[in-house]
Amino acid sequence: MSDEAQPGFVRVRLDLSYDGAEFSGWAKQAGGRRTVQGEIEDALRTVTRSGGTTYELTVAGRTDAGVHARGQVAHVDLPEAVWREHHEKLLKRLAGRLPKDVRVWALREAPSGFNARFSAIWRRYAYRVTDNPGGVDPLLRGHVLWHDWPLDVDAMNEAARQLLGEHDFAAYCKKREGATTIRTLQELSLTKGDDGIVTATVRADAFCHNMVRSLIGALLFVGDGHRGPEWPAKVLAAGVRDSAVHVVRPHGLTLEEVGYPADELLAARSKEARNRRTLPGAGCC
Repeated sequence: MSDEAQPGFVRVRLDLSYDGAEFSGWAKQAGGRRTVQGEIEDALRTVTRSGGTTYELTVAGRTDAGVHARGQVAHVDLPEAVWREHHEKLLKRLAGRLPKDVRVWALREAPSGFNARFSAIWRRYAYRVTDNPGGVDPLLRGHVLWHDWPLDVDAMNEAARQLLGEHDFAAYCKKREGATTIRTLQELSLTKGDDGIVTATVRADAFCHNMVRSLIGALLFVGDGHRGPEWPAKVLAAGVRDSAVHVVRPHGLTLEEVGYPADELLAARSKEARNRRTLPGAGCC
């Protein structure tokens, strides 16, 4: 996956959002399942009149089935001739072609060294949950989880603070062969609004599979009194999946924003992100 478009191509950055309810996640899948990547690539092929040619998207963070995005970022390499011919009207044509649950908000030529995935320095998610005894507002039911126990947000924040920093999050991730579970959790905090919705803000350099929803599952157990504030950190230190940590439902989760460094640092960040990570003092074997 190159950090520069091949000769004769232009790298284009896309800023987009989608409601994940009817998607089987971001990434294209066999069997005809509906995905965000598939919908956007199909629309691009149609509006650029590219026939059987598919221009493949690279995304900042692959979201699972049912997860939403407000600030997703992707890039695509288009032939220079295609970009010259279509770029002025491409955004409006995509709006007319894409289904209503996915929108592309901006299209622009990416700076040198930009890679939507590897140049990112952080991703910020929000998870929304309410403990309102009456349930979730019907108008928000697709984006807010109902937890039918009262939640102590102060206790949840106390637990969250103990998880910050660089750790091996194996206890909170679904293991993938050959992939590291070392991540730097930069922010994990919860606030309760006047509407009774608790919003958890989760920001890290990257996330492993199921990491955010597992962390929220652990914090909910603290919030409703089933575990003490020290418990999530003990699970983290143990380094193995705990059956008491539930992966909460996806519909409460939204990718809110992806952060990138200054243009002159994009290539260096991309190179750094490709290196396999180890914790300080960790051995090689």
